[in-house]
Amino acid sequence: MKIAVLSRKSSLYSTRRLIEAGEQRGHDMVVINHTKCYMLLESENPEVYLGDHEVEGIEAIIPRIGASVTFYGSSVIRQFEVNKVFTTLSSLALMRSRDKLRSLQILSRSGIGIPRTAFAKHPGDIKNLIGLVGGAPLVIKLLESTQGKGVVLAETQKAARSVIEAFYGLEANIIVQEFIKESKAEDIRAFVVDGKVVGAMKRKGVEGEFRSNLHKGGSAEPVKLTRKENSMAVKAAKALNLNIAGVDMLRSNRGPLIIEVNSSPGLEGIESATGFDIASEIIKYIERSISLSVRKRKDSIGV
Repeated sequence: MKIAVLSRKSSLYSTRRLIEAGEQRGHDMVVINHTKCYMLLESENPEVYLGDHEVEGIEAIIPRIGASVTFYGSSVIRQFEVNKVFTTLSSLALMRSRDKLRSLQILSRSGIGIPRTAFAKHPGDIKNLIGLVGGAPLVIKLLESTQGKGVVLAETQKAARSVIEAFYGLEANIIVQEFIKESKAEDIRAFVVDGKVVGAMKRKGVEGEFRSNLHKGGSAEPVKLTRKENSMAVKAAKALNLNIAGVDMLRSNRGPLIIEVNSSPGLEGIESATGFDIASEIIKYIERSISLSVRKRKDSIGV
């Protein structure tokens, strides 16, 4: 099978591991820089080009789309979808997951526990906004933030108002969330593949840092999920129609709370912490999906 990893750099850990895992299972693996692709739209013959040649023969794609190129990346995925190429991440699911407010609304509608979250556009709503999440301390997040960037802990009412006013002054879109003090700067990343948690780690922030992101110097160790945490991680990925997802949650006094669902979760942290071969689980998922698709197609034509 010819499988393409959509990635801007073949040297990135996640890209390299996917290539290795695919080749070990006998597949023809290639890396396609989606930011350098261009597309031709015409009736019944949509094409994807890279350089001076058409991209052909691809049977499945594994999108690794950075947050800064979400729109263009989703467009490239959509072009492959039109050509009936299997993708581990749909263009629609990518767009939904990258919109923090929309994804939280979907999780809330699905009955999945999340921190109390408020959103407003008008500066006059600041007092009510703070009150809705229980007052300070509280967390303020840019809707476009990734890897802990654009996330601020405001420890007092005055600080919260100042930060919110500053973001409004920049015409930035933000959400305000309650601060889960009992999580103690720790969160859990559950890695979901094809409706099953294949690995989980607990991340802890460095001293004095409330964010637990590994990119911010945090540490990680393997963790055993409770039955409820496992179920919630799977349910959250399903609600956002993500077949591969990094589900981040906090342990609170009222149970696990989902803070984010990542549609292009990195492999380095989870594989290093757990020792599990997550890359191979992704390749196996593609194999199962393609095999099932072939069987259905044969059944439909009576072969």
